[in-house]
Amino acid sequence: MKDLFARLGLKDVNPGAWIGTQPLPTLGAPIADSENPSTGQPLASIALGSAEQLDQVISASQAAFEAWRLVPAPKRGEVVRQMGQVLREHKDDLGRLVTLEVGKVLSEGLGEVQESIDMADLAVGMSRQLFGLTMHSERHSHRMYEQWHPLGPVGVITAFNFPNAVWAWNAMVALVAGNSVLWKPSHKAPLNAIATHRLLAKVAQDAGFPGLLTLIVGANRSVGDKMINDHRLPLISATGSVPMGRHVGQAVAKRLGRSLLELGGNNAIIVTPDADLDLALRGVAFGAVGTAGQRCTSTRRIFVHEDIAQEFLRRLVAVYEQLPIGDPLDASTLVGPLIDARAVKDYQMALETAVAQGGEILTGGQVLDRPGNFVRPTIVRARADMPICAEETFAPILYAISYTDLDQAIAWQNDVPQGLSSAIFTDSFRESERFLAAHGSDCGIANVNIGTSGAEIGGAFGGEKETGGGREAGSDAWKAYMRRQTCTLNFGSDLPLAQGVTFDI
Repeated sequence: MKDLFARLGLKDVNPGAWIGTQPLPTLGAPIADSENPSTGQPLASIALGSAEQLDQVISASQAAFEAWRLVPAPKRGEVVRQMGQVLREHKDDLGRLVTLEVGKVLSEGLGEVQESIDMADLAVGMSRQLFGLTMHSERHSHRMYEQWHPLGPVGVITAFNFPNAVWAWNAMVALVAGNSVLWKPSHKAPLNAIATHRLLAKVAQDAGFPGLLTLIVGANRSVGDKMINDHRLPLISATGSVPMGRHVGQAVAKRLGRSLLELGGNNAIIVTPDADLDLALRGVAFGAVGTAGQRCTSTRRIFVHEDIAQEFLRRLVAVYEQLPIGDPLDASTLVGPLIDARAVKDYQMALETAVAQGGEILTGGQVLDRPGNFVRPTIVRARADMPICAEETFAPILYAISYTDLDQAIAWQNDVPQGLSSAIFTDSFRESERFLAAHGSDCGIANVNIGTSGAEIGGAFGGEKETGGGREAGSDAWKAYMRRQTCTLNFGSDLPLAQGVTFDI
């Protein structure tokens, strides 16, 4: 681990506030530890940034924006391309750091950094496609068109479960759009943020923009609240829980700023009698236990047709009981730890509630007696009307519900506050089209014959209802980071007014 930290420039105590490659003073700062969830032992410490340092960081980000926005977008894309190349060069180290700090199995840790690389590639393409529209004017000798301009410094708040990729979803696009970026990472995964920031801030510095990327790890009350209420940050992009998103959204809306929210998911898979059950088993298993159930797209509920429910659940239980649980750095491990002791407690409380509401645990339900935050992935036979099924628990708990009619299953799927990801396994064209129709899934993501988890770069990611309504990482998501301007040019010699209005003087 010491060699890994040395290659990434990490120390025993790391500064928590950065302007480009320059750390701000740490003397007298509160110290917080980043812990390895597999062992419960500290990896390293962070000197938390202060409200005063946040002010410095935002001022530096604002100054960098003034210069960066004047750079042609394709040239901005070239800098982002170089950032993607640096990520490629350090993929193995950053991937292992993800695994150490948040407990993802190594293939997922490496995959997350690959996602950041892919995001850089996508953003480079976007840098030449920030299109506006031309429109015909109703007035003689007039031309109308739309163009897009950068917003300013963009504040990005990320959660622990994707400590690298979610920042890249935002930052790579925000950069090619002409914005500077301020990152506030989760306290549960600050080392990955600091390492990634240092590497990519060096690229920006070499390009002549030392304050283009800034970072602060600070307390939510003294730093987080100040950040979301600062008028100098026209956009706050926040990923996390629904209560957090509601707090951020209200604060930003109060100052008439913009917020881009990616919040909770309570995702379901429907398995029909026409489904390829081998395919469905794999999709459900990864969706429910990947990242130990700590993805916003994790599968929380499955609706299985009553004709196949008994056989499907028997096979799914057999899969669960063979899952390798343990050290996420071991290539054979499929299930790593939960992030911390609080997550373990939430797992236990959710299962107690599910049983009290009439649920039956088919497999799992135990906290492992070993160092770290390990639990057994759990399947609960449930009813759709159990209140716990409408809640998101960030843990590998799957509620299994049988259904008789597809429209009933779709209605149950939609009858929760969240609306992020959804899936159906079927070989029936008609069933898949019913699921995808306007009266089908109400989620931002709807999949056929793949699970709810594992979104691909290029498709806009996000959800509806309490999931926040944000869209990132694909299609025209760049518009969230820019402001639209409608331009009308009069190349004639008179001044006609729209809608036939006359005003002669």
